Amino acid sequence: MYAAERQQEILTQARAQGRVEVGSLAEALGVTVETVRRDLTALERLGVVRRVHGGALPVERLTLEPNLAARETQHSEEKRRIAARAVLEIPEGGSVLLDAGTTTLAIAEQIPQDLKVTVITNSVVIGAQLAEHASVDLLLLGGRVRHRTGAAVGPWMQDALAGTYVDVAFLGTNGFDPERGLTTPDQAEAAAKRAMVAAGRRVIAVSDASKAGHVHLHRFAAASEVAMLITDEDLDDDTVEDLDAAGMEVVRA
Repeated sequence: MYAAERQQEILTQARAQGRVEVGSLAEALGVTVETVRRDLTALERLGVVRRVHGGALPVERLTLEPNLAARETQHSEEKRRIAARAVLEIPEGGSVLLDAGTTTLAIAEQIPQDLKVTVITNSVVIGAQLAEHASVDLLLLGGRVRHRTGAAVGPWMQDALAGTYVDVAFLGTNGFDPERGLTTPDQAEAAAKRAMVAAGRRVIAVSDASKAGHVHLHRFAAASEVAMLITDEDLDDDTVEDLDAAGMEVVRA
């Protein structure tokens, strides 16, 4: 098989499967992993795939951002386990930031009724969830609300966080990678998340393992800026080791 034919096959598989792995491709195509890596580099230069840890993603996948309703049905059991573990990181009588997202919404749903805590959020959905929670002192961040995520974004939201410091900031992400950090497709949402990172004495990312290796257009945190990633048991050992080496503790729930 010529290189051009091999690269076309790799691209076809990437688009059909949503992701390709270097090792699997090498075995299926009967070539070395070094050859596959060169093919992926060539495809990335053509702008049709994006290299990620251990493989590549088709660029079409990187431009898609599912809405809130769609994301609520994805990996719901994993998100519940992640949220249950994240609640253990909330300090009694302390303050936390909850980013807009379905995993952070799951955290809000699992805050015990007797846990006294101040919660700051830019999510209209999380705000509604906690509005009548007796032990929660709720502060809502204002701004333009993105319909796709239910997140308030923009200067109003960012200015409100200026000079604010919380014990823990819980952030969701569209992708995480040891080298490229935490990323999201939307520029305004990335700016909002960066403001949350700056406001957190301790930053904890919460994300299911399906986001591993995904790299989107806008980075809002380097791996070294995140104290802990709480994810699910599907995250592979190699990625855990790479994230740990980058300064991020990984907990698989």
